[in-house]
Amino acid sequence: MFLNFSRVSASLIFLVLAGFHATLSPAQHAWRTIGPDGGDARSLTSVPDSPDHLYLGTANSTIYESKDGGSLWKRLARLDPADDLVVAHIVLDSANPAHIFVAGWRFDKPEGGLYISRDAGRNWSQVEALRNRSVFALVQSPSDPKILVAGTLDGVYRSDDAGASWTLISPPGSVEIHEVESIAVNPANPDIIYAGTWHLPWRTTDGGKHWESIKQGVIEDSDVFSILVDPVNPRIIYASACSGIYKSENAGDLFHKIQGIPSTARRTRKLNQDPARRETVYAGTTEGLYKTINGGKTFERMTGSDVIVNDVWIDPDNTSRVLLATDRGGVLASNDGGASFTASNRGFSTRKVEALLVDEQDPARILAGVVNDKTYGGAFFSADGGAEWKQIADGLGGRDIFSLSQAPDGTIAAGTNSGIFVLAKDATTWEPRSAIVNTVTHQVTQVVRKKRITTEKTGPDKPIDLTSRVSALDVSGDVWVAATASGLYRSHDQGTTWQGGPVAGISDFRTVAVHGASMAAAFPTGLVISGDAGQTWTPVTVPVKVSHIHRVVYSADGTLWMGTREGVYFRRSGSTTWMWLQRLPLLDVSGLTYDARQGRILASSRGSDFIYAINAKSFTWTWQRTGFPLFLVRQGSEGLLAASLTDGVLAEHAPAQEQTNQSMAGNGATK
Repeated sequence: MFLNFSRVSASLIFLVLAGFHATLSPAQHAWRTIGPDGGDARSLTSVPDSPDHLYLGTANSTIYESKDGGSLWKRLARLDPADDLVVAHIVLDSANPAHIFVAGWRFDKPEGGLYISRDAGRNWSQVEALRNRSVFALVQSPSDPKILVAGTLDGVYRSDDAGASWTLISPPGSVEIHEVESIAVNPANPDIIYAGTWHLPWRTTDGGKHWESIKQGVIEDSDVFSILVDPVNPRIIYASACSGIYKSENAGDLFHKIQGIPSTARRTRKLNQDPARRETVYAGTTEGLYKTINGGKTFERMTGSDVIVNDVWIDPDNTSRVLLATDRGGVLASNDGGASFTASNRGFSTRKVEALLVDEQDPARILAGVVNDKTYGGAFFSADGGAEWKQIADGLGGRDIFSLSQAPDGTIAAGTNSGIFVLAKDATTWEPRSAIVNTVTHQVTQVVRKKRITTEKTGPDKPIDLTSRVSALDVSGDVWVAATASGLYRSHDQGTTWQGGPVAGISDFRTVAVHGASMAAAFPTGLVISGDAGQTWTPVTVPVKVSHIHRVVYSADGTLWMGTREGVYFRRSGSTTWMWLQRLPLLDVSGLTYDARQGRILASSRGSDFIYAINAKSFTWTWQRTGFPLFLVRQGSEGLLAASLTDGVLAEHAPAQEQTNQSMAGNGATK
């Protein structure tokens, strides 16, 4: 097949791969999350009468399960193909713990839903009555397990048949009872329901027929995040709001503000009561965990102020054991009533990994670059293929890492959201390497024998720091090169100084590749190449069909490969003709790397859970399905590794049983 694009100086040749009949089937092997442990945890609950059996909800549509009290977590289910469902509440049916109810909502969207499993999480269905509704609260009646109550953006819903059907029990279209963030049910009377909204609390005593405001004592326009009803004395009620924590001793008729928590910790997302010592109440806030042992008269902060607590779970059999679901830090566990906490995240990872490096001399050594986790993120190192991880973030100042590359002497360079940093072999602290020292020519005027003489002198300019995002690095050769949001830069002294800037009027470069003195760098809509190690760059015409370039990479023979929104293209060394893998069933190729050990190109897409391994000589490929959305793929010591934007670093559970497109063998390009 031959296509002639009038806007392209060289013709674009399609690689014809006739007779492709392979069917994309489910994975023949399992992939698993190997870390780095931690990330965003949103909700915790345990099986009634079996507190070692726990369920954990995340912010990426996923539920984890532990059967040993949280020491080891395993991924149970992904409720939604999208990765933005916040699993806000998990309710286990007290009459049948195999029945699981999950409330979810989405970031920045008025969407979500209620999900139900009747077989302990193996299969799930979505409740049609609440489909695409943000469900912020969900509780089961303590006295009647058939009754469940949910809080949504448009009001309060109730089910009287264990979740089979749902009815809106707040006034339809109410301008008051909507945006319901929290729900509580009287322990003895399921018709007494409390609803906390984004604008004060409400109560019904007749199952929703009538509602009354219970705002007396509460500061106006308070968002009510959590409501707690004392199980023994239901006239005692605690409510948390953006304006503080409140307590009522008359079933909500009057609240008084508790003074023990500083006003800065005003978002108390969760209140939970010690079932054995009811005067003890934990308050999970956006500035740490607080605890009162005297019914709210005084509070003590039990963690650092940097801990954002989303949920608090107390072991009913051993109330000294407390688990926290936190932002970025995952699950924290205490065995002394909150006096001290340690991470309890083995097997659980919701890290957003955008950079992954496998040590060329020792493939069991892995470095992962994590973004959006501030002090909990940066870089994580594993010396044993991902079994154990250690955070190496000193010197980064909380920066995100978007790219990693290794020099021949073992030095690792990291491109961050603000500059370049290096980690010497066996070091534990990153050092900045972001000094830009360009050569400039300026005029110098001197007076010689009473005459003014102007000459031009060339020399180094005043150093300035590179503070832009560094999306890609290659430090594998004598000349280091960086693709940044402010242009292309190269270094001849291992990153001590850099030279460069915009190229052909373009600043925002996203990817770069090096093959000896040959270099290629791309911005979203174009490509430049260099044959002199980055001293000069020349724009290259790309196929007119290409609308977005994600990655470029060289294979061993100098062939330049390009991952684009439209698929994979390549151009042989010395040629100006682009070829397209027309039948490759993968678009929006955001991950592209060359596996030198096996002579193949590894291609992936952040919108897919497939990996394609393309033979760099025959252009045949194999594929496998991981079950996880991927960002990029690398060859590890015992199989493939992948970086995920939702589940940390992934690894093959066993040697891959790949699917092969046999019919491609022997096919060539036609014009």
